[in-house]
Amino acid sequence: QVQLVESGGGLVQAGGSLRLSCVASGSIFGSNTMGWYRQFPEKQRELVAQVTSDGNTLYAGSAKGRFTISRDNPKNTVLLQMNDLKPEDTAVYYCNVHFRKMAQYYDYWGQGTQVTVSI
Repeated sequence: QVQLVESGGGLVQAGGSLRLSCVASGSIFGSNTMGWYRQFPEKQRELVAQVTSDGNTLYAGSAKGRFTISRDNPKNTVLLQMNDLKPEDTAVYYCNVHFRKMAQYYDYWGQGTQVTVSI
């Protein structure tokens, strides 16, 4: 079993910054992808950014140039540095890790952390 613990959400004014952190524990396969998703009320969860264990990153268009994802493999930690936040970034942010092992797909989620950006 894998557990993800997120921290770093909160309330910030537009133009401000927040850093989200997620620590994974448990049986995680060495080759994996960690990332952040967000969910707006009554909307589906959407990708914000993800990074593979060998460092390849993928960003949503809305995150490019403002957000930076990074990871510390020995610590199974993924960070999301969010700069120049906008009110439309207000959402619940979820940490995710997924990997394939022995032809089986594994997908785990954190509990979510609220990010609120005020005008």
